This record gives sequence, structure tokens and C-alpha cells, in this order.
Amino acid sequence: MAEMLHLRPSTVSHHLQYLNHVGLVSAKAEGYYSVYRLEQGTLDKMAQRIMERETLPSIAAEVDLDAYDRKVIANFTDANGQVKNLPAQRKKLEVILRYVMRDFKPEMRYSEKQVNEILARYHPDTATLRRELVVNKMLMRDSGGAEYWLPEDN
Repeated sequence: MAEMLHLRPSTVSHHLQYLNHVGLVSAKAEGYYSVYRLEQGTLDKMAQRIMERETLPSIAAEVDLDAYDRKVIANFTDANGQVKNLPAQRKKLEVILRYVMRDFKPEMRYSEKQVNEILARYHPDTATLRRELVVNKMLMRDSGGAEYWLPEDN
């Protein structure tokens, strides 16, 4: 199992011991080895309990939806809030784009120069940021590129 998962045997053993402790697997000693078996009944009961109408809302309420965004922003910005570098991964780039959008106001129309001034507070490559904001429909622009604004649903 360790080889298949590209993990150390001690790591796999540690996790299997924990799964055994919570009843998701059972262990049987065979010589120097322990043979583990998935306890499907326990897994089914846990899944059923999690999906109950009474339980699901409280579990969902505990999920920190902004944790990922905060982590990405912390990793890609410096102490002054400037973006150190633009992420290559699309999901992380979208987090950074939402981050730089915070200075744009819904009721405003912006010239390209004004957009660049706002974006320059975050990163010197304003052209890439501006293009990505438009491509991701976070910022709208007229066909000539002279005027920018936030989409209606923001």
C-alpha cells in the first residue's frame, strides 16, 4: 500500500492505526504483519449520519469557505499587500483577481488609465491583470477598451 501511494510505510501504518481506532478498519495480526479490512458497515453508518437533515447544516456551517482564499493571498502577497508574483494555477489566479478587485466600485466607470492605476497598487504587470479580469468577466469593457466597469451581478 505504501508503495502504491508513494508514502513511507510508517506513514501508512500510522493512518491505518487511526482508522482502526475510529472503527473504519479492523486489524488482524498475521505473523509480523497486520492485515486490515475496511469496515463497510461503519462507513455506511457514518455517511448516513453525516447526510441527515439535522446534521448536514451544522457541518456545512463549520466549513470555512474563505480559508483557501486567505491562504493563497498570504502566499502570493507581501507584507504591504502587493502581489509578489501571479500564480500559474487558474484557481489561485482567480483568488488573486478577486483580491485586486476590492478597490473597484460597482457604480463607477473607469478609463484604462484609472484601471491601471488601481492594478499597479497590487502588481506592476497591469496589462496581464487587466486582461485576466476581463477574460474572467470580473471586469467588463466596451469594445474599444476605453471604458471599464463591474458586471451587474457583483
